[in-house]
Amino acid sequence: MRRFAADRARRAVAASLRGAASSRSAAASPLAPAPCHPAPPVGAAAMAAALARTMSTAAAGTPPVSLNTINPKVLKCEYAVRGEIVTHAQNLQQELQKNPDSLPFDEILYCNIGNPQSLGQQPVTYFREVLSLCDHPALLDKSETHALYSSDAIERAWQILDKIPGRATGAYSHSQGIKGLRDEIAAGIAARDGFHASGDNIFLTDGASPAVHMMMQLLIGSEKDGILCPIPQYPLYSASIALHGGSLVPYFLDEETGWGLEVDELKKQLEEARSKGITVRALVAINPGNPTGQVLAEENQKKIVEFCKNEGLVLLADEVYQENIYVEDKQFHSFKKIARSLGYTDDDLPLVSFQSVSKGYYGECGKRGGYMEITGFSPEVREQIYKLASVNLCSNVSGQILASLVMNPPKAGDESFESFMVERDGILSSLARRAKALEEAFNSLEGITCNKAEGAMYLFPRLHLPQKAIGVAQAAGTAPDAYYAKRLLEATGIVIVPGSGFGQVPGTWHFRCTILPQEDKMPAIISRFKEFHEKFMDEFRD
Repeated sequence: MRRFAADRARRAVAASLRGAASSRSAAASPLAPAPCHPAPPVGAAAMAAALARTMSTAAAGTPPVSLNTINPKVLKCEYAVRGEIVTHAQNLQQELQKNPDSLPFDEILYCNIGNPQSLGQQPVTYFREVLSLCDHPALLDKSETHALYSSDAIERAWQILDKIPGRATGAYSHSQGIKGLRDEIAAGIAARDGFHASGDNIFLTDGASPAVHMMMQLLIGSEKDGILCPIPQYPLYSASIALHGGSLVPYFLDEETGWGLEVDELKKQLEEARSKGITVRALVAINPGNPTGQVLAEENQKKIVEFCKNEGLVLLADEVYQENIYVEDKQFHSFKKIARSLGYTDDDLPLVSFQSVSKGYYGECGKRGGYMEITGFSPEVREQIYKLASVNLCSNVSGQILASLVMNPPKAGDESFESFMVERDGILSSLARRAKALEEAFNSLEGITCNKAEGAMYLFPRLHLPQKAIGVAQAAGTAPDAYYAKRLLEATGIVIVPGSGFGQVPGTWHFRCTILPQEDKMPAIISRFKEFHEKFMDEFRD
């Protein structure tokens, strides 16, 4: 057996070295690209060393892929929103399917993630009408279609199809996205902000997440490159920074002032990072906040823009919850609008704005649509961003269509306008009521304090746990809020995300809970939660 392994190893090494030699021959061809570094000659010593390594692995029976051999950046990366608690919930769900009476609840309620339609939210009729017509254009030629679809949805589908080469939604598009759809999005941005926007600055992506990854790839060259991120933060940012080998530079939001973002804190963390030899490249601002739900005041945004301008930072503006505002004294202002209102042009501030079809009142998470608008970058850098987009060929076309619809919904006078507004306002007003109901429920409980949800889709309550509970959790090798979340899941079927997955001030404990379960289910969820929490506090009372 060992002889067979050795023979196999020799053949593998020989084939590898033949391939290397062949590659060098090809590289010598005038038609082949030059290698980044000259390849070393293949000598007997090199062959012997390679053979020894391969035979050692084969003889030891070590698998070719293990935790010791994969990219350490992958091991460092964590994404709590779909982490250990969620995996446990999925296992319990399988148990319920096999044996419905085996657990003290009859369903798993996924309050861990902003996935509205999974919790019963219905898609917006107009958007789905247009999408279905674009995906099956033959319907447009049928007389029955005019009885089933609104006239403006039919007209919009024709307009969109005319912008798509060959009217083929199943074909690859331009790597930035279909030009006509990017122009529609730019028109929507201009109407929202009151300032010019260009379709040439739009990169359509599969949701906002790939756009964030793209920017991290662009900005991070080593662990000496830092990104200022809010704490608590959406784990996409910490995960992406880890994957690309950079350093997360935390700035702490102030829970006592409703998760305020203070510029003095930004300056403090920036100076500390620079003192450690870290070159801070960008600042992430999430508005409305995730997981914290705060909406930044306009004056606060102006200070953030001035800070980035003065410190030479790229401003990465996560604005995917821009439609989700639940308080009358706050409204959404894009950071681009703020920058332009201050008189800053493309020459003054590099700015990237992220938007997604997954949030807002639309909640089309599974359609994977989104975009980033980039301004303030040189033509040479824009070419590199385009190259990164090209590697993925293009985003999915249905998501591109949805992004154009979200930024240009029906207008007054269109046949669908009234029904569209009823659906839109119904969803947003219901979300506001649910946020208030959960906030009041949390604040009524011993050991929980919760700031008001001004926007987004989450609450981020603070847990004031008994010392006894903290001790039990730490003895089990887990964070106290993760211990609490696991106990809650096993008692009620409610899935939340421990605050430790988002970052928090050391010594404090939190959890994130969505406001997305439908209103008719909210009373039962609140009742279940209260019953669990009261028993938990009694069990561990100091």
